[in-house]
Amino acid sequence: MNLTHYWRAMWGIIGRELWRFVTQRERFISALVRPLVWLFVFAAGFRAALGLAISPPYETYILYEVYITPGLCGMIQLFNGMQSSLSMVYDREMGSMRILLVSPLPRWFLLLSKLLAGVGVSVLQVYVFLGIAWCYDIHAPWQGYLWVLPALLLSGLMLGALGLLLSSFIKQLENFAGVMNFVIFPMFFLSTALYPLWKLKESSVLLHNLAHYNPFSQAVELIRFALYAQLNSEALLYTASAFVLFMAAAIIGYNPSKGMMSRKGGA
Repeated sequence: MNLTHYWRAMWGIIGRELWRFVTQRERFISALVRPLVWLFVFAAGFRAALGLAISPPYETYILYEVYITPGLCGMIQLFNGMQSSLSMVYDREMGSMRILLVSPLPRWFLLLSKLLAGVGVSVLQVYVFLGIAWCYDIHAPWQGYLWVLPALLLSGLMLGALGLLLSSFIKQLENFAGVMNFVIFPMFFLSTALYPLWKLKESSVLLHNLAHYNPFSQAVELIRFALYAQLNSEALLYTASAFVLFMAAAIIGYNPSKGMMSRKGGA
């Protein structure tokens, strides 16, 4: 096997995922509807709770929208990571993933290629979401739209690797929805996606600690700082470490001699 084989295999996997994404337009629309509902409906409720004026300017309202926008970018990537892992379970049941995993290429490379394909889709969805937010006067510095790209790539890799890890434990497609909800909702609500850490600490020290050590919180903080052309080194280190940990565990989980696949009768 040479580099050409690796290159062709990687782009074959990525191309398949992109084609699946293009042909499944409802997946793209649903990925945008969810954060847009949170952005406009939830923020409107926040404005009403504060008793702000219905007519502009909405200074506090806009500030809150700007604050939660990075959290909703993380939401897109979180759901996309779980959606990609759902497709892994489906492909494994249908047999296409089994054929892929028995190829001469290393499993870690095949899983990483699958992960990169999902991250590419999630980054595209985030930028479309940011474009819609821009049309509604929710702006970040123009440099932030460049800075946020590597942050989105790293956070997408981390959340996608978590999805891969979960898919290695799930035997049947029917069981995935429950597991996905069990992971998504605690990760999202016990995070800084909607409220800052100091606000959570005012309510409960336990909630503050859970949110602080939540990998999704660190991914959101990485995106938040990058969107305003700043670097959060703690969030960067934490997110990168979580990615390495989740990816290593997923590779072991898909190893037929060591991981969960061995308990299910092979790949």
